[in-house]
Amino acid sequence: MVCGDEIRARIAQILALGAAPVPSSTWTGGLYTCTYRLPQGDLVLSVQESAEPATARTDAQAAVAALPGAAPIEGLANLGLPGYQAPAGRVSFAKDTFALTVDATALREPVGPHGISRGSLAYQVATDVLACWSE
Repeated sequence: MVCGDEIRARIAQILALGAAPVPSSTWTGGLYTCTYRLPQGDLVLSVQESAEPATARTDAQAAVAALPGAAPIEGLANLGLPGYQAPAGRVSFAKDTFALTVDATALREPVGPHGISRGSLAYQVATDVLACWSE
């Protein structure tokens, strides 16, 4: 999903790229990682598979915990899921037994033609993934 055509197209649309980016991916120990090498730096989407939902929540929180200003996403912005964000550009959500993380910390700011922050891009891409995520 995180390397799929729909997400590739959304990233191209958000960043006004001439073509959908072609990511590279890895699968190691229950962690699927998709790296988009973009003109402004790398955008990394990953999904950690866990045995239990509680572990997925812990993984989602840990994905952003080390960054300054890391905090839970509250209210409607969390889409009814445990979510966490860091202003530096990392967002993570737990859904069922999976933790989705979008890491835009390597991108130069402002990002894209509308000059958004790395954090805004990470949140937007994460919500795009969640909107089309099915088991």
